[in-house]
Amino acid sequence: MSEEKKEPWLNHMALGTVVLAVCATLSTFKGGGYSTQSVINQTQASDQWAFYQAKSTKQHLYQLQLEQMQLQKLLVPAGSPAAEAFEKRIADYAQRVRTYETERREIEKKARALEAERDAAKRNGRPFGLAVIFLQVAILLNSIAGLMKRKRIWWAALPVGGVGLVLFADGFLNFF
Repeated sequence: MSEEKKEPWLNHMALGTVVLAVCATLSTFKGGGYSTQSVINQTQASDQWAFYQAKSTKQHLYQLQLEQMQLQKLLVPAGSPAAEAFEKRIADYAQRVRTYETERREIEKKARALEAERDAAKRNGRPFGLAVIFLQVAILLNSIAGLMKRKRIWWAALPVGGVGLVLFADGFLNFF
């Protein structure tokens, strides 16, 4: 059997395909990590907002009760033991309303911080996701070029792979 002469560009194409495959694998891994982080942060932010809503509801209930007590106190003669009891209860409810307001502000800060982390994870993961697309298309074109021994197809794969590599680097360095 006569051995078919191997064209030199096929070696370059094979090496390039390996580089593209490694970058595509790393892009998938990094993009998946950012995607997972985004989902986790969204879930935690949603939990915080639910907690915020619960505190708001409790604060509102205490506010309503406080107003009710203030109105009822007006019906009680001044200086009576009932007036003192109303006064203590009113002070307690007013303190609870203030406490819930403070807690709500803290919960809101946490929720907004988690949303900011979620948005950052989405921003950082996007280039990796796009890189995977371009790198896989370039790998596909390289495979077709190697099978068909068509150098033109390999030349068409080069810019596609280049875009994928730029996006891959952007995921780490945030060019855009």
